Amino acid sequence: MPTIAIFFGIIVRMWHDDHPPPHIHVEYQGFEALVTIETGLVSKGELPRKVAGIVRDWCLLHQKELLDNWEKAQHFAPLDRIQGADRD
Repeated sequence: MPTIAIFFGIIVRMWHDDHPPPHIHVEYQGFEALVTIETGLVSKGELPRKVAGIVRDWCLLHQKELLDNWEKAQHFAPLDRIQGADRD
């Protein structure tokens, strides 16, 4: 599963040919969650409240890039890295 961003110890990945709705896989210190790109909200799993807020804001800010990556992933194309919330 390609890593598309890492920031503040948060790892964001996206699978190729994954199930709808468009989402990202987020890991943070043993927590794992699926986050819906459209809303930035955790749809499955769990993240600490502060981390969920950071991910939500980042997701909404980079929504177009994430949806572009989602389309690429559906066609098994290489995914782009996206700048993290820490500007890394």
